[in-house]
Amino acid sequence: MPLSRSLSMTSLSGVLPAWEEDELPVEDLLLFEVAWEVTNKVGGIYTVIQTKAKITVDEWGENYYMMGPYFEQNFKTQVEGCEPPNPAIRKAMDALIHNGCQVHFGRWLIEGSPYVILFDIGSAAWNLDRWKGDLWQTCSIGLPYHDREANDSLILGSLIAWFFKEVSWYKPNVIGHFHEWQAGAGLILSRSRKIPMATVFTTHATLLGRYLCAGNADFYNNLDKFNIDKEAGERQIYHRYCLERAAVHCAHVFTTVSQITAVEANHMLHRKPDVVTPNGLNVKKFSAMHEFQNLHSTSKTRIQEFVRGHFYGHLDFNLEKTLFFFIAGRYEFSNKGADIFLESLSRLNYLLRVRNDVTVVVFFIMPAKTNNFNVESLKGQAVRKQLWDTAHTVKEKFGKKLYDALLTGTIPDMNSILDRDDFTIMKRAIYATQRHSLPPVTTHNMLDDSTDPILSNVRRIGLFNSRNDRVKIIFHPEFLSSTSPLLPMDYEDFVRGCNLGVFPSYYEPWGYTPGECTVMGIPSVTTNLSGFGCFMEEHVSDPAAYGIYIVDRRFRSPEESCNQLTQFMFSFCQQSRRQRIIQRNRTERLSDLLDWRYLGRVCFCCTSNK
Repeated sequence: MPLSRSLSMTSLSGVLPAWEEDELPVEDLLLFEVAWEVTNKVGGIYTVIQTKAKITVDEWGENYYMMGPYFEQNFKTQVEGCEPPNPAIRKAMDALIHNGCQVHFGRWLIEGSPYVILFDIGSAAWNLDRWKGDLWQTCSIGLPYHDREANDSLILGSLIAWFFKEVSWYKPNVIGHFHEWQAGAGLILSRSRKIPMATVFTTHATLLGRYLCAGNADFYNNLDKFNIDKEAGERQIYHRYCLERAAVHCAHVFTTVSQITAVEANHMLHRKPDVVTPNGLNVKKFSAMHEFQNLHSTSKTRIQEFVRGHFYGHLDFNLEKTLFFFIAGRYEFSNKGADIFLESLSRLNYLLRVRNDVTVVVFFIMPAKTNNFNVESLKGQAVRKQLWDTAHTVKEKFGKKLYDALLTGTIPDMNSILDRDDFTIMKRAIYATQRHSLPPVTTHNMLDDSTDPILSNVRRIGLFNSRNDRVKIIFHPEFLSSTSPLLPMDYEDFVRGCNLGVFPSYYEPWGYTPGECTVMGIPSVTTNLSGFGCFMEEHVSDPAAYGIYIVDRRFRSPEESCNQLTQFMFSFCQQSRRQRIIQRNRTERLSDLLDWRYLGRVCFCCTSNK
């Protein structure tokens, strides 16, 4: 959907252009959306399909189905089983079930409650060798026995193609929308068997692009120079690359999520995308502007409580002058920009020690291999709770004595209103806060502590949470959850409580994390190598004025990019509280640009035109 660059934030209050196309003839169509991450959270595609579900159901109703792999625990906790309303779907499922393959149907318990069809890969694994032979005869792609993920993808794709073949006997008009290479086998086999259906394939990131960037290649400046087959072969992903490329060329419509990924796909996969479909979010607008500011304040208070416990004994900084920064996502150290972020934090620490009294606590929310919470982190929260209970007990006694004295018409002697037992309790609590070690950098016991990229670089730059450091680091190597005994917050609440999200990615085809920050009114740092950053540069005349700081990582050296990121963060630290509130208000106004109510129309257009 074309959006003019002149559409600046001065005119964003509900003025995005209305969709003027005719209504889609969905009553004659069945839309199937296929992805490995349906009910199965692995990465960003889960967020795409989950957030897009409501608007798609609103548009397609009972004719919309999601398809993916069956995992028993996910099905039990996320899906309400039911019978399919469409007889063609029921008969196609029965055909597979009668041949020994398990298929499950239900409603995914997310907003919109879409129907899901989930295929049990394990129940059909006995067909793997035969299906490998079919794939080889069809398109000369062979899969090695040791690549479990590729083998599972083939089983899923074969089951889906089989399902579509059974559905086609009842002659409905079918559209299949396939996401990423894991779903690509289903598209390839459906096309090779001449099943009458329209197909759409969306790549959210090319396989080879992700691998090359993780290997520190100068990727974007050398797109036309890579020997694609050689590079894929050296990384032992040639068979996966072939599945991805074959799916791209078999699809009637090929889409990707950003213009920068479209350029990448043209070089890596040798097909120019037919349409770019930016990723959106479900944006919930508040009736009053101050409501999301209140949510920020409430969530920030909860983060402050965690910080009080984590830094007990070293809490010599003012929490009212403390800012919370964070980076989150898949643990791809260089692709996600954690390398340049850590180097910039070292420089920011120096600037704050010399010129400012602000403290910055930085959270790294990236899942890594651990065996549990570490004792020191749990002890910190226990000490904090003990101090709170002690203060509450003393406060109750103090308040009762003060109340009794006031009732008699006298002002009590403040030196005698607390007895010796009260002072003993308080002194004992204070002694419990004494600490002979620095607050831990990580909240968990890491399995690969000595080789972990984040911890190795923390050691290199020397940010160990000492008293002199104005930048403190907390590495939480696990996704956030409200059931955690350590930091009991869901990710959305945590984001709302932070002051700045920092995502200086080198390889980020779209970038949901800064988008999530934006719709919650939280400023963020992104780059001109992320789809989100390019999207904002294209549609907002001055992104920095609205809390979107874009680091140049394409036309500058790493040193220059690092200095630019440092300056962005330091300038943010120099803002007053009032300036940060104003900026959050302006950031939240950008949310209309990312709303699925508008961006979702692009997806409907590309599926209905074929």
